[in-house]
Amino acid sequence: MSPRKRTLWGTKFGFYLAAVGSAFGLGNLWRFPYVTVENGGGGFVFLYVLFAFALGLPLLIGELMLGKLTRRSVISACQRLVDDEELSVRVGAKKETSSNWIWVGRFSVLTCLLILSYYAVISGWVLHFLMQFFVGQFSSSGFDVEKSLTVLRENGILQIALMSVHILITLVIVIKGVQEGIEKWVGNIMPIFIGLLIVLALKSLSLPSATDALRFMFYPNFASLTVYSPLHAVGHVLFTLSIGIGTMVTFGSYLNEMTRIPAAGFRVTTMDTLISLFAGLLIFPLLIGLMPAKTGPELLFQTLPRLLADLDSGFFFGVAFFICLYMAALAASIGLLESVVANLLEVTKLTRAQAAWFTGFAACAVGVIPALSTSKFGNVNVRGLGFFELLDSILINGILPVSALGVSWLIARKLKRERAEEEFVNDETIATQMLYSHWSFVMKVLARGIILGSIVLALLGLLGVI
Repeated sequence: MSPRKRTLWGTKFGFYLAAVGSAFGLGNLWRFPYVTVENGGGGFVFLYVLFAFALGLPLLIGELMLGKLTRRSVISACQRLVDDEELSVRVGAKKETSSNWIWVGRFSVLTCLLILSYYAVISGWVLHFLMQFFVGQFSSSGFDVEKSLTVLRENGILQIALMSVHILITLVIVIKGVQEGIEKWVGNIMPIFIGLLIVLALKSLSLPSATDALRFMFYPNFASLTVYSPLHAVGHVLFTLSIGIGTMVTFGSYLNEMTRIPAAGFRVTTMDTLISLFAGLLIFPLLIGLMPAKTGPELLFQTLPRLLADLDSGFFFGVAFFICLYMAALAASIGLLESVVANLLEVTKLTRAQAAWFTGFAACAVGVIPALSTSKFGNVNVRGLGFFELLDSILINGILPVSALGVSWLIARKLKRERAEEEFVNDETIATQMLYSHWSFVMKVLARGIILGSIVLALLGLLGVI
């Protein structure tokens, strides 16, 4: 099917805000704290930052490049990369067909839909605590953290409703399109979000626990790392940079011809990593001394609301924090939903509104399972992991790395050297001129080595071999 007319980003700034908004969502404000705690603190933070630039940046550049050069979302992009002789390397005498590779794009879109559904449930948790924190200030009994968490845990219907509301808000924005929907809304959300984050982090760093928090976060205690830590770091890098789910391929397809991909990828990765570390400066001073014996996905909601309620100006600080948290969730969800919608528009005859509603209903249907994880499936326990933790581990540490591996393998195998090199050679900045050799090595060798090595190491740990 011939592609429809491609809408482009209105400005480079709009693209950067949308890309960072998609990359930096709940991953670093909700997931990063408990994953860091489970992996011992500073050693894991070091590993995460190292993988962000050594692995995440080259993979991000590759996905943005795939989108820009093909002007397609990931399913059609995989097909065009193989079929277009101007883009594709010919391996051997017999030309490969796109049917051999189109599964890579389909798997990425499926992964994106799964993450959108799972992500929407956590976004619903944020909405719940925002409302409870606000209403609790006007109640005679005040805000009861344990009661709010218990109500949420035991009420699967409430979680389904909150998830559905979040998806509804997201799809209404996506229906408006790239410039009027995504670029406009995320462009307004992200500056407010970053401003709130700075104010809240400064407030958090004024707490007595700040020194201990900085030591926990930045002192590289590698002895605390486990055989699972490399895979956790890989999965979290892919998750926070939206790699392996087709989102950055879609965003790359909206870039104009003058945009230099390496520079764009470097800025997005740098902004995302800096904001991630800044978010740690906000979270860890609040968590130190309040962390329960068992950590997990609920860690943020177990600790922060209780402390926020006791702070001076706690009401305004707490409401601002949860607004900030929800803005991050919404910006990332917009990117996830847009990725699926863009693919549907290219492989079906649906309108944007129809594709958005279809994706929204599909996400709600899939999201019922994680929404019931703490109620109907609350007694499930596998190797010490509850049902939701198990889903998180399978999705982020299993499915996502495999998806990213498939896309990177396709780009490394099929994209012509000269077409990729043009994106680097024409760039005048020193940083991106130095990136090509590293990028090529990562895509062809290092990405597979790190991802497969991390998976094998984790499997050996599960089997008790090491």
